[in-house]
Amino acid sequence: MHTQSSAHTSVLKGILGEKLGMTQVFDEANRIVPVTVVKAGPCVVTQVRTPETDGYSAVQLGFGSIDPRKVNKPDAGHFAKAKVTPRRHVVELRTADASDYEVGQEITAELFEAGVRVDVTGTSKGKGFAGVMKRHGFHGLGASHGVQRKHRSPGSIGGCATPGRVFKGLRMAGRMGGERITTQSLRVIKVDAERGLLLIEGAVPGPRGGLVLVRGATKGAPARNGTTGADQ
Repeated sequence: MHTQSSAHTSVLKGILGEKLGMTQVFDEANRIVPVTVVKAGPCVVTQVRTPETDGYSAVQLGFGSIDPRKVNKPDAGHFAKAKVTPRRHVVELRTADASDYEVGQEITAELFEAGVRVDVTGTSKGKGFAGVMKRHGFHGLGASHGVQRKHRSPGSIGGCATPGRVFKGLRMAGRMGGERITTQSLRVIKVDAERGLLLIEGAVPGPRGGLVLVRGATKGAPARNGTTGADQ
């Protein structure tokens, strides 16, 4: 069971989906817009939390099918209580209007409409063991004049006798990617309710087939060309 919780107490819309890939479409001004296609839902409400019973207001959504034999007993009992089939992924969203939802209710891509801003959360692609130039953007050493074959090395990682150790948090080579990433304030270009698709402007984290969480944006549109953050 995959659970993510948001600390927002305002009205918040959200849905789980699958990233299908990227393509491009034309906007009203005949400009090409790169978009990510997300198969949003259908999700089912598995639990509604209220301040009276749980101390906070939230709605829990289930997404994706799973073999019931692979569900452990606590989760199986949770789904049975909600009278829904077991789901592979579960997310909990804190929202002030949780009382408007009902257990067993289906949530589809129609939750959003074209033009709104959304935050998309996913797991970035794993890139394996990476050096400091790729992982942290180090410039590296000189490529000639006696540098030998160390031009991609990080250089010094600390002093000798003083301080006599390597400080915590020092940026070094290591595993890169595979982290939870949120891309904020992306615009929904189109909603295909019939096929359950969301066309979201720009790129979103994760590979094709990866799980993504689409939520209403917590910020406005990003500022461009010296303008304010309001939608342009």
